[in-house]
Amino acid sequence: MLRVSNIAKSYGTAVILDNVSFTLNEGERVGLIGPNGCGKSTLLRIITGQELPDRGAVQLNPSGLRVGYLEQGIEDDEAETVEVFIKGTQAELNAVEARVASLAAALSEADGPHQTELLHAYGEALEVLESLARSIPEDHEIAAVLEALGLENLSFEAPLRILSGGQKTRLGLARLLLHHPQLLLLDEPTNHLDISALEWLETWLRAYQGALLVVSHDRTFLDNIVGKIFELDEETHTLVEYVGNYTAYLEAWEQRRAKQWSQWKDEQVEIRRRHQDIVQTRNQALAVEAATKPNQPGVRRMAKKVAMKAKTREKKLELYKESEDRVEKPGLSWRMKLDFADMAESSRDVLRLENLSVGYGTPLLDHANAHLRAGERVALVGPNGCGKTTLLHAILGHLPPLAGQVRLGTSVQVGYYAQDQQVLDFESTPFDTLREVAAISDTEIRSFLHYFLFTGDEVFVPIGSLSYGERARLALARLVAMGCNFLVLDEPINHLDIPSRTQFEHAMTAFE
Repeated sequence: MLRVSNIAKSYGTAVILDNVSFTLNEGERVGLIGPNGCGKSTLLRIITGQELPDRGAVQLNPSGLRVGYLEQGIEDDEAETVEVFIKGTQAELNAVEARVASLAAALSEADGPHQTELLHAYGEALEVLESLARSIPEDHEIAAVLEALGLENLSFEAPLRILSGGQKTRLGLARLLLHHPQLLLLDEPTNHLDISALEWLETWLRAYQGALLVVSHDRTFLDNIVGKIFELDEETHTLVEYVGNYTAYLEAWEQRRAKQWSQWKDEQVEIRRRHQDIVQTRNQALAVEAATKPNQPGVRRMAKKVAMKAKTREKKLELYKESEDRVEKPGLSWRMKLDFADMAESSRDVLRLENLSVGYGTPLLDHANAHLRAGERVALVGPNGCGKTTLLHAILGHLPPLAGQVRLGTSVQVGYYAQDQQVLDFESTPFDTLREVAAISDTEIRSFLHYFLFTGDEVFVPIGSLSYGERARLALARLVAMGCNFLVLDEPINHLDIPSRTQFEHAMTAFE
């Protein structure tokens, strides 16, 4: 269904993809993984034609294959409504119907070679029309999918611009599933999904008959859904294929890396052995030559032969070092360092909610009473749209309560991570973001950002140009630099790659 051949892509001097090739067949479910910023989303945009590769080709079979693509973030038209978005194919259907009618009218009056051309065009237009007609969702289908994704109360007349990032993501997923694509390309589909919606999506994808290529950092989701892993290597910018789910990939990756380390170490031992042999042979020749008297030409010739032997062995060693059969030294696989330390100690009572009601006009949450003490870890759960983020905004003082009170303890310094990353100024840079919250030198800022995988001139790139994963790392870096002792985290692992999620878990375990 999909063939990607020798794709290469660079931005300036930065190589993102290099000779990436793979095929995807009907019924295959493949996970595309790799660290944030390695080019996963870029590859999906090249497959859909939104970006052009510097080299290589993408081939769909058949050419009219229906491709469904879910991006990480949905850019909306100011005037577009939920109904126009969810039924987007209807406008395209109307246009194709008009083309079919126009071609039919032209055919009735044409003859000769022109009639043959029109007949061919008419047949192609009919195929497109039939394909589009099959993909138009029925109202009962729309209602079922919206309900499963927690969007049943969304007004069809609501403009997209007023929806939250989470609602847009789930709406994009709903539109995709409703139009019955034959090839699904999903970029972080589990972000913003509550547990019931995630379970529904997994069930739907297991029954899906087409091909699936999914970018995800959710280990459990990948284990439950995919049967193959494509890894984009951050060092070589190429794609490596593994059979099995994520757990099988991890075992195979560790075995492959252990084998590479073992072979590289054996080669280093061989290089040192040869080098020592060359040094000993050369020293032997020098010692013989130094001890040779003028009346001993035979001994001098022997010393030169030994020296030539050393030089021959030296050339062989250089050829061995340059041999393509030798393995590269395994690179250090970067992992985000996340360490909360040197924070102010808060009072024992961190937070009290007293008969709290919150919402926008109408309460989403009513008569809430809760007490959070120092050292406690609390999960705030509930279906999408029940008011979790609204409650957090009230705790932070961003939204006045409809009734009741929010009390924070003395010496409590709140660190907030917003799921839509709006705590970041998209016009600013990582460097300036840290300088605003931490009283440290410029050199210390750059060193600190290095722990969160921002190196060189990356610290001066506008935040709006960063990937979602890079913004997630920056938002966490900002929290660490602030020295907060009360963390309020709204979907903090969305967009983080798997190694970064693991580091986040370790940091949360150690957070005091």
